[in-house]
Amino acid sequence: MTTFSLNGRRALVTGANTGIGRAIAVALAAQGAQVTCAGRRACDDTVAEIEAAGGQAETLLLDFADPMAAQDSFAGAGYSILINNAGIIRREDSASFSEADWDAVMDVNLKALFFTTQAFAKEALATGTEANVVNIASLLSFQGGIRVPSYTASKHGVAGLTKILANEWAARGINVNAIAPGYIATNNTDALRADPDRNQAILDRIPAGRWGDPQDIGGTAAFLCSPAARYIHGAVINVDGGWLAR
Repeated sequence: MTTFSLNGRRALVTGANTGIGRAIAVALAAQGAQVTCAGRRACDDTVAEIEAAGGQAETLLLDFADPMAAQDSFAGAGYSILINNAGIIRREDSASFSEADWDAVMDVNLKALFFTTQAFAKEALATGTEANVVNIASLLSFQGGIRVPSYTASKHGVAGLTKILANEWAARGINVNAIAPGYIATNNTDALRADPDRNQAILDRIPAGRWGDPQDIGGTAAFLCSPAARYIHGAVINVDGGWLAR
């Protein structure tokens, strides 16, 4: 057994256009996986980066505003890795938060994640394929946050789904785990990093003393999909520079 190799595996990574999703797709490909990079827009830059490094990748258009968008993506396709990274956020005081913003976030972050994973697992179970699911949770799977009620609820839900699916599928050859990223330097955090006071307050709380890189999440995802992690089930792994330990 090659402990960390993903040779011969086929992976689907949602939200693979930029940031964490792109880094995960690149990390899986570097370990030998053939990666389908899914997103609302074509993931051409991600595919080009993977191919330039000698890997195999393709792009797939999936818009999880429709939670059932991936239902036909798995039958006969040979996938044994699913990374549920796609997600959105809406910000507003809880006293003013709209039903539309609640539903939009819950549909993408939780409902789509569950039904995509269900479709993936049905195929894996029917074919007897050993498989791995990695969900992208959040620090707000553990904390409350401010002005993001639907996002917080959805990410608490991601942690819960990770555990129940591990309970049901661990003995049937499917590992289900999650990663809870800390403060990662991506497009989504540009405004925070550009605010000197907010940036410093965040750095003061992180024991590692720096923002995370998307590659920090990519490496963890590749590990969780590898034979080295075969006895890890139902875990939500914090990759946060020590934020939750402070």
